[in-house]
Amino acid sequence: MSGRGRLAYGIVSRINHWIVALAIIGMLVFGIYIDDFVSEGPAQGALLQTHKAIGVLVLAYGLCRVGWRLAHGFLAPAAPMPYWQDVISKVTHWGLLAGILIMPISGMTTSLFGGHDISVFGLLVIPGQQKIGWLSELAEEVHGATVNILIALIALHILGALKHHLIDRDATLVRMTSGKSAR
Repeated sequence: MSGRGRLAYGIVSRINHWIVALAIIGMLVFGIYIDDFVSEGPAQGALLQTHKAIGVLVLAYGLCRVGWRLAHGFLAPAAPMPYWQDVISKVTHWGLLAGILIMPISGMTTSLFGGHDISVFGLLVIPGQQKIGWLSELAEEVHGATVNILIALIALHILGALKHHLIDRDATLVRMTSGKSAR
């Protein structure tokens, strides 16, 4: 069902949005902390293992989130807006959905094709593959670049939602918080 006929997001869409938003932002902060503030060694290794385990879970839930969004579509804009804003909105939303998948897949590819297992809190072990250096390094580059792209897209998404709420005074933000279609 296309989202264009509905006026507000349902409870599943809202829960999916906020869980993935918190997970992705949390993982970005956690990854930056590990990379920039923890010295190489056993402590960093342990934190990386936790980061990887959570990343697998984020990917699993992210697949559900993206699948749900693709199946249910996006709502029509809450209020008329200039064409350029509509284009930026669409690019931002599609970029965020892509990032939900690209970020954990690139991280897992870095590790697995670097010859390292990924243990998901001891419940599941994804075995490392034969080391393929170029693939692991490429995935690491994609992972790093996606950090910056996601930060920019998240900032743009938040600023856009606040602009709609505080300046345009339309229902864009309210539809994703309370599910109401009007302010």
